[in-house]
Amino acid sequence: MSFRELHEQGCFVIPNPWDRGTAIALAAMGFPALATTSAGACFAQGLPDTPTALGVDGALRNIVEIVGAVELPVNADFQAGYANDVDGLAANVRRCVATGVAGLSIEDAKGGAEDPLYSLSEAVERIRVAHSAIDGADVLLTARAECHLYGHPDPLREAITRLQAFSEAGADVLYAPGVRTREDIAAIVDALRPAPVNVLMSSDTGLTVDDLAELGVRRISVGSALTRVAWGAFLSAARRIIDEGSFAGLADSASFDDLNGLFEARRRR
Repeated sequence: MSFRELHEQGCFVIPNPWDRGTAIALAAMGFPALATTSAGACFAQGLPDTPTALGVDGALRNIVEIVGAVELPVNADFQAGYANDVDGLAANVRRCVATGVAGLSIEDAKGGAEDPLYSLSEAVERIRVAHSAIDGADVLLTARAECHLYGHPDPLREAITRLQAFSEAGADVLYAPGVRTREDIAAIVDALRPAPVNVLMSSDTGLTVDDLAELGVRRISVGSALTRVAWGAFLSAARRIIDEGSFAGLADSASFDDLNGLFEARRRR
């Protein structure tokens, strides 16, 4: 099934690997598509999760690595396009499309403590520019409203307003990361019908895939969550060694046979 067809009905999970190995592992489990994670890519390089830390070249290298590792559709976490000016945004989107991605996301956050979001008019124009830069390729554009992540005083109302405008500007998929409650998720889905909505599950909120499907969510991503799970296990095990002299944290490690089998099977294909 194509990436576009996945968004036409039902609900699916699109997990976020951060390198070639994790992409291969998730593909082998049967997920229908994957998405990159800017945070995961940064952390793997010993960098904080900021656009300037990895930069567009580093982001594209990570995207190419993951696209080349699997035969599944891959959606690129492309932050705000790694450019403040629209010409740079368009050029970077064209570079991202050239990697072979099936989709890419553009967010409306520009950073900065005092004014972290682009104005509505600026954000809409940036989605319009990104849509034009895709230039007819079969690549889905996801528009992200970051209101919940950057302390907007009325994040739900503002996110809905922005996402409706982004849809009119050419976005195929709509996404408000940071939404957590059933009520807010339902409000976003209802306000944006029939456009497909992505919901981020970055922690265990008690909601399940079935719950989100019943609310009308089309796509579920996990962002940096799997990356942070891996880092959490690594740091916890290492701390127990240094602090306690205990190797108990190694008990849940994957076996050599499982990992060798996974990657040997991929190499023979």
